[in-house]
Amino acid sequence: MKLKDKELCIKNAEVKDAVVLAKWWNDGKVMAHAGFPDGLHITVSEIEEKLKTDSDEKGRRLIIEYGDEPIGEMNYNNKGDHIASIGIKICEKTYQEKGLGRRCLSLLIRELFDEGYEKIVLDTDLENKRAQHVYELLGFQKVSVNIDSWKDQRGMFRSSVDYELKEKDFINHLKKSTVAY
Repeated sequence: MKLKDKELCIKNAEVKDAVVLAKWWNDGKVMAHAGFPDGLHITVSEIEEKLKTDSDEKGRRLIIEYGDEPIGEMNYNNKGDHIASIGIKICEKTYQEKGLGRRCLSLLIRELFDEGYEKIVLDTDLENKRAQHVYELLGFQKVSVNIDSWKDQRGMFRSSVDYELKEKDFINHLKKSTVAY
């Protein structure tokens, strides 16, 4: 998969991307909202092995580039029954809060619906109001709030919000985009 909108590109993560993924995944500031305030403590070679298992049918890790610079990551997983789960992180702080997440999500969501998925689901930390705002702007509907439903790596209880999106509710935030394979 390679999706483009002007200077923004979303592409399949490759083995060579393991170095930048390791940098982000081991950074507690980047991973705190996902429940890993101390980072994942994962090696480049472990990430390389994970990337080798990605497939179009099962799901993929994706790299977000702005120009030619990697700035974040996305993923999608086939949950069966025409349902995909997705995730996103703009990992480089200088690119956060610039509307890029909304654009990236619009690109990926449009592609997933075009590929035949009928529903897209995701979850986020209850405290991550910025992400919730973006998801709701795209048409996602809140389906549940899960209070103290999991513990982060430090043993602190965390709460999450589950969202879902059907194509009829999708609000695409791109004017013109180009999808390339």
